[in-house]
Amino acid sequence: MEGLRLLPRRAQDFGSAGYWERFFRERGERAFEWYGEWEELREPLERYLRPRDSILVVGCGNSEMSEQLYDVGYQSIVNVDISEMVIKQMGERSAHLRPKMSYLVMDVLQMDFPDGCFQVVLDKGTLDALLTDGEEATLARAERMFAEVGRVLQFGGRYLCVSLAQVHVLKAAVEYFSKEGWMVRIHQTSGKEATTSESEFALPVFVYVMTKMKPVPGSASRILELCAEKHDKPIRYSSLEHLIEAVKERQQYALLRSQLNKNPGMGDVSLDLCSKDGGQARYTLHVVHCPAVKVSRDNRFAIFIIPQGRETEWLFGTEEGRKQLAASAGFRRLVTVALHWDQHYENMEAIQAELSEKVMELAPPGLPTQQKVPFLSVGGDIGIRTIQHRDTSSLSGEYIIEDVKGDDARYFRHLIFLSNRNVVQSEARLSSGAPCKGNKKAKKKKKGASSDPMKPAAVPTSLSIDKSYLCCTHHRAMVAGLCLLKNPERLPEVPIRVLVIGLGGGSLPLFIHDYFLQSTVEVVEIDPAILEVATCWFGFSVGDRLKVHIADGLVYVSSLAAEAPSSYDAIMFDVDSKDTTVGMSCPPPAFVEKPFLQKVRALLKKEGVFILNLVCRDTKLRDSVLAALKEVFPLLYARRIEGEVNEILFCQQQSRCKLPPAELLVSAQVLEKALQQPGRAWDSTYILADMLEAVQLV
Repeated sequence: MEGLRLLPRRAQDFGSAGYWERFFRERGERAFEWYGEWEELREPLERYLRPRDSILVVGCGNSEMSEQLYDVGYQSIVNVDISEMVIKQMGERSAHLRPKMSYLVMDVLQMDFPDGCFQVVLDKGTLDALLTDGEEATLARAERMFAEVGRVLQFGGRYLCVSLAQVHVLKAAVEYFSKEGWMVRIHQTSGKEATTSESEFALPVFVYVMTKMKPVPGSASRILELCAEKHDKPIRYSSLEHLIEAVKERQQYALLRSQLNKNPGMGDVSLDLCSKDGGQARYTLHVVHCPAVKVSRDNRFAIFIIPQGRETEWLFGTEEGRKQLAASAGFRRLVTVALHWDQHYENMEAIQAELSEKVMELAPPGLPTQQKVPFLSVGGDIGIRTIQHRDTSSLSGEYIIEDVKGDDARYFRHLIFLSNRNVVQSEARLSSGAPCKGNKKAKKKKKGASSDPMKPAAVPTSLSIDKSYLCCTHHRAMVAGLCLLKNPERLPEVPIRVLVIGLGGGSLPLFIHDYFLQSTVEVVEIDPAILEVATCWFGFSVGDRLKVHIADGLVYVSSLAAEAPSSYDAIMFDVDSKDTTVGMSCPPPAFVEKPFLQKVRALLKKEGVFILNLVCRDTKLRDSVLAALKEVFPLLYARRIEGEVNEILFCQQQSRCKLPPAELLVSAQVLEKALQQPGRAWDSTYILADMLEAVQLV
């Protein structure tokens, strides 16, 4: 309770001489260390101190810092403080032990020293105590202090200010000194939260290093730097805003670590680790707590490196999946590490060396310092990822085409929009054979060249798109839903018309075209760049029975409903939304409004089926979508995709078409048998009845 009694009633009292007199009278002779002792601050401070320097310590209080500095060789020290009591106390304490050190009662806002008489001004917490808020009067007092610091320092002298770097404090100091032409460098003292003799700060402690430079006529350049790690080179920033943002990120990281230690079960926590050179995100870390795991000495903490290209899989890309991963791995706290597509990684050993120090900061409290923490992965390697193509669409933004190695040594091709890089927009399996269109030819090796086993492997170039394989479970379910049409045993051989809104990589319409031999498939895609992607990179091609219309699906369906009603046996919506502000990413909300759904119904034949891929995280919004669908389509089935947000909705106009669950599965089996024709490839893992087993009537 004593610590609470010593705090002022108002923050402004920190600048009052009367408050500090009372503080030190009640405190007695026990030292009060703001933001750490000499040993904790030694590493950054010693870079800017020389034994021969004349050092002024402002707001010295009863800290032992000056005494410790003196004892290690810095003996030309003058200490000032506004409190007469503490100056008398400290002067008496050092009079005989440190005869060259002096203590003076002085206000840092108006000092009696001549100009340019010190090489260093050291401030440990004084600026923070003075600059309690961003009010105009408070800022004016701080600027008086800055002016006095600048006046008493020689050119080349350093103002070393130990601070918590609250935004208004950091901004005021950096703005003032950078405008004066000083060099500004900020050091974070350590990765650990700073401690005092009283308590622990959750925020990290920083040291501002302001170096007084001679003015250069006509020069407007400012030097703003941050040293975030002990042995790193300083990172230079182009603006004060960028520097402040970088400091805030360090503070947020320290707060996150503090919260993790206080509340290990706070849920899935994620953060990005950026490269030291360009500042780009290099690793994405998720901290997973698994209370179901019984703690032992060897299972408290582990690191899991996600193979390249697999970070979007359910097990690695969802909170639920990561919890299952931690439980199956048998660790109480697991940090998963995703590797970014635009970064280069040598091998597992190099990644471990790069991450070891940083990830240990996320270890649970009490973990022995010398305990070896295991690095885990699938198959013990970092996986394979080859970026085949990168481009920008005027509608969809920047995207990449990547080939990755998945389970069972199989390779897959992904389309990823960088605006939503955690989602694979389209996926196709690659198989042995002639290279698919878009694959670059393998370059011939120069004579004498040998492969480096330490370098990551690349995806083989002699692979083609496997058109018989539907990677996406929701596509499999959508095709299975065609068994709701009449006479499923005849569907591969009878003419049916299918309208698909949304092309993506084209695997869904291409599969229908290839396996329903008399079908006519029309695809509506708003983005011409996506048609080029599907054609060049996913084996898609148009023909007599497969057409693509570059148009807005809303406009196309509306005009077609008026011109050619009852035209289609099946209509499928697999179109994503670019609006991230709503809780539904597929389809855009306008596609499931009642007036538009009525137009969809008008396009369907009476016994046709409308199949919709719904991705909706907002429960109320989902309920409203289902209500609108039920009003237009009396018969509605729903099939949730396990481990994903996707939900496939099968809609029909006539209730008399309703099939009991058992009959629905039989229809799926009948359709599958009809599709499996001799001489035609069929994926043995694709069982249509399994896709409809969990279907429920809405």
